[in-house]
Amino acid sequence: MTARARRPLSVALGLLTAIALPAAAAAQTAPATRPAAQAPAQTPNTPRPAAGTGTAATGLPIPTDYVVGPDDILSIVFWRDADMTQEVTVRPDGNITLPLLGDIKAAGLKPSELRDQIAKTAGKFIEDPNVTVVVRQINSRNVFITGGVTRPGAYPVSGQMTVLQLITVAGGLTEFADSKNVRILRVENGQTVSLKFNYNEVMDGKNLNQNIVLKPGDSVMVKQ
Repeated sequence: MTARARRPLSVALGLLTAIALPAAAAAQTAPATRPAAQAPAQTPNTPRPAAGTGTAATGLPIPTDYVVGPDDILSIVFWRDADMTQEVTVRPDGNITLPLLGDIKAAGLKPSELRDQIAKTAGKFIEDPNVTVVVRQINSRNVFITGGVTRPGAYPVSGQMTVLQLITVAGGLTEFADSKNVRILRVENGQTVSLKFNYNEVMDGKNLNQNIVLKPGDSVMVKQ
């Protein structure tokens, strides 16, 4: 090959080398592509919560002496069983109705006792049921006031409420109320007892022991 023929070939090789070297350098300095993040592996055997616990076990703060009563609203939560999980209202007969299980007596039981009763009944149909009872709304713990007050009616008792506090919540005594002869009617052991309350004495700081803590179901009668 003549010198004149080799000269164009050398020029072409030089140009290719000038292009290839920067590209190779750029490839070496470019950051490596980060692999896509993978979702954590799902563990098929997720530990189950203990009976009566878990994130579903939220609801109202309830008094230590609380038992379920008519018109209370409850959530019955079966772990990992949406079909069995229900929100129910306790009927006047004290029962609730659940799918598959039918009627279950709820009134008069603590939430933990009701949970155990439901789990026992469900165990006939479901292997090792895990149940939580959540109190959503308490409507059964009412006291009643009638007669010479501004707003007679039923009032819920979520904690402790005295006779004087109930009168205050009911708007106070009316002008013609007989403040010296207020009566509290209470059922004890199946018998109705009548307790006296003298509003004037309590307001004067006398005989304060008559300003008793009311119990659900008590009725306060203000004569007028």
